[in-house]
Amino acid sequence: MSRPHILLTAPPRTGKTTVIRRLAELLEGAGVPVRGFVSDELREHGHRVGFTVEEFGGEKAVMAHVSWVSGPRVGQYGVNVPEFERIALPAMERALTTKGAVALIDEIGPMELLSPAFMPRCLALFAADIPVVATIHQRSRPSLKSRIEAELITVTPQNRDDLPRTLSRLLSA
Repeated sequence: MSRPHILLTAPPRTGKTTVIRRLAELLEGAGVPVRGFVSDELREHGHRVGFTVEEFGGEKAVMAHVSWVSGPRVGQYGVNVPEFERIALPAMERALTTKGAVALIDEIGPMELLSPAFMPRCLALFAADIPVVATIHQRSRPSLKSRIEAELITVTPQNRDDLPRTLSRLLSA
């Protein structure tokens, strides 16, 4: 039997990251190893100024910031691809090598895709016989969906509170 492969999509600020964080808590509470990473907004004085990347149970780093002027940009944010790769790529590798682990990837979006190694690692996760839940930037979905075989679920204000429990039951079975 193949393991569940799920892509969560939604407009920004709908709750994709919150679903992933709550799902991780539920899985860990059930004794299921969680591997992967989560991206979060970095806020200063109530304003979003960047994004962090954090391995579940591991290190955290700033991967994008409005004040960075060198390197690639996504919108108003300078992106530090090496810092993203330092956290995310080993976390994804651990998802492939940890027995019984569920891989959680937040997110497959424009900043993350600046890493040339990121998409091949995503494809390897989705090709493996391990459960994977990833969030995907809504605008990226059409071009990437054809490369990733997974069930697509749209996170909405109506389903986002129940989704972590529903996914946890599916992934713990």
